[in-house]
Amino acid sequence: MAPKAEHKRHASKHKIDRRLGVNLWGRSKSPLNTRSYAPGQHGQRRKKPTDFGIQLMAKQKLKGYYGNITEKQFRRTYDEATRQRGDASENLIGLLERRLDTILYRSKFVPTVFSARQFVNHGHILVNGKKVNIGSYMVSEEDTIEIRDKSKQLAFIDIALANKERETPEYIQLDEKNKKVTFVRTPKFEEVPYPVVMEPNLVIEYYSR
Repeated sequence: MAPKAEHKRHASKHKIDRRLGVNLWGRSKSPLNTRSYAPGQHGQRRKKPTDFGIQLMAKQKLKGYYGNITEKQFRRTYDEATRQRGDASENLIGLLERRLDTILYRSKFVPTVFSARQFVNHGHILVNGKKVNIGSYMVSEEDTIEIRDKSKQLAFIDIALANKERETPEYIQLDEKNKKVTFVRTPKFEEVPYPVVMEPNLVIEYYSR
């Protein structure tokens, strides 16, 4: 992975952190660990947010966390969540956690959700033995996701796996030796290891205004 591209991704990630005012991914190098205000000369002045502002922030946080998903794609995920039976908030989180790039990130094969998307796009991933190169691909329960044999020796994978900042959640079964995982089940919201408070109910309210 080119150093320049990786630096650009890190810069973009940290900019999102500062704009939203939270250490979105719980990373030790986030600028929010030393500076908790938004970028720009007016970043230190904060007005009391309106209900709309609170809902918008909840949407931006959730959308940003999953790799700054485009508005069109995120709205489509919301539409699907509200079509499904049951609680729309739970459905929304379930759909986001079923994304292939999300599962790759949760599995710790990559350091960030941004690098997960790039890794998928470059054709390094197999789902049930077939190559899939779309980060938003929806994985089903009991699907097997693995790194292609020719890609398993990439050094950054082992570096990412050794990182102690994150743990693989229980709904993903990791076979670290063979660099393979099974998506056991769609998680409940409370099971998802977010490093910051997420409020999917406010996201539902934002879109259903």
